[in-house]
Amino acid sequence: KPDETPDCSGKKVGVVVAKWNSEITYALRDGAMEALADANIGPQDIELLEVPGSFELTIGAQHLASRSDIDGVICLGCVIQGETPHFDFICDAVANGITNVSLKFDKPAIFGVLTTLTQEQAKERSGGKHGNKGYEAGSTLTALFGAGL
Repeated sequence: KPDETPDCSGKKVGVVVAKWNSEITYALRDGAMEALADANIGPQDIELLEVPGSFELTIGAQHLASRSDIDGVICLGCVIQGETPHFDFICDAVANGITNVSLKFDKPAIFGVLTTLTQEQAKERSGGKHGNKGYEAGSTLTALFGAGL
């Protein structure tokens, strides 16, 4: 546990996880849960919501952020570039949607979505040589809590 990790006891967190690319997204989820635990947020204070894919993260985030008992939301997904522009549309929509949720409800909504060119890059960022971006998303949320947001 890093020394700068704030004590976030009592905070309630929503975690929205895309089931598409679950090998990657569940590893991100596990990393986020570890970061939350490092900040003293236990399983009893975490509402986990699974959605079909990354595009649906925004409605899941809105659903959780609208609740008065949720202090912040982490959105975890993985979009891997294919041969069509679909990748660009999904990534743009999800990034804007998560930002809009945060602003609409005045609560942190964290973008923990991998946008990679290959499956290998996604693996490297979900517990591989580039760390776990899910852990980083959890740490981002707890840092915002520590800053009073």
